[in-house]
Amino acid sequence: MMEIPWLDEVIGRWMRQQEQGRVPHAVMLIGSAGVGKRCAAAWLAQRALNTGNVGPRPVYPLTQPVHPDLYWLTPLPEKQVIGVDQIRELVGELSLTSHDGGGKVAVIDPANAMTASAANSLLKTLEEPPGDALILLIADRRGWLPATIFSRCQRMAVPLPDEATALAWLDGIRPGAAWPAALQEAGGAPLAAISALDRLDETAVMARDLAAVAGRQASPIDVAERWAKHNPDFVLDWLGRQVRHRIVRASGGVAMAGKAPMKESVEQRMDSRNLFCYLDMINGLKGQAAGSFNLQLTLESLLIDWAEGLAHCRPGAQSTTRLQLLGAQ
Repeated sequence: MMEIPWLDEVIGRWMRQQEQGRVPHAVMLIGSAGVGKRCAAAWLAQRALNTGNVGPRPVYPLTQPVHPDLYWLTPLPEKQVIGVDQIRELVGELSLTSHDGGGKVAVIDPANAMTASAANSLLKTLEEPPGDALILLIADRRGWLPATIFSRCQRMAVPLPDEATALAWLDGIRPGAAWPAALQEAGGAPLAAISALDRLDETAVMARDLAAVAGRQASPIDVAERWAKHNPDFVLDWLGRQVRHRIVRASGGVAMAGKAPMKESVEQRMDSRNLFCYLDMINGLKGQAAGSFNLQLTLESLLIDWAEGLAHCRPGAQSTTRLQLLGAQ
């Protein structure tokens, strides 16, 4: 087990609130996927339940605590969302007397997986949690949460560590591994870099594919067929990161070290307005339930637009992108 040092700010804030008797009833942990929010939630839950075996810091790998007064709510496997029946059952459990007399803790993981009905069913409980209940909401994508949920929680941001801290920690897991490249692929999130390390070969091929499509050296149709064999979340997350890197460059910033430059002729055709429009489409797809759109057709549309320099992807433009015509269905 490895302690996670960059979570010190989160746990320090929590301990100060405990000492001052100002512990909130509803907390939303916000941060990039792979930054350690779930490890932080496990530590907070153990601390709140006074399990007696909680260390000074959250640790990796994550082990969900087991306690009769802890409820860790995740999407149903067959639906990939948190439904209203799950929330109603949770609310009923929280209203019961705790086993140890020390309150109850619920973790909703992730909160942005709740359906609209589920979120509405949780509102009253967030406003007036029963007894000493603590509700921890994990938010991987802050923008997808209803404002009504967001406003009823105390927000605790879990920031990305600086690159030196992240690489030193990762090197403790597997010394000498290609962590700089993995951390770059993971957008700076150390826990996500652990998974990214094993997919560096795949993402390197995808990067070459994307450059070849931009340079008209590869068919968007052929590349989409290959990419569609991957998990949709993996492909869309990766593509979104490539677009964000290019937004930084288009805005005069510096992308993460080691990022290969695109062909100049293509980059000149893409300004920040095109790129933001394109990123919005990708994020919209990531917000849809699995199976609600044809991944290969959607990737074809995205890659054809990429090959054309995103000429038709601009807010307020008269033309419509192929993806919008498809409706991502």
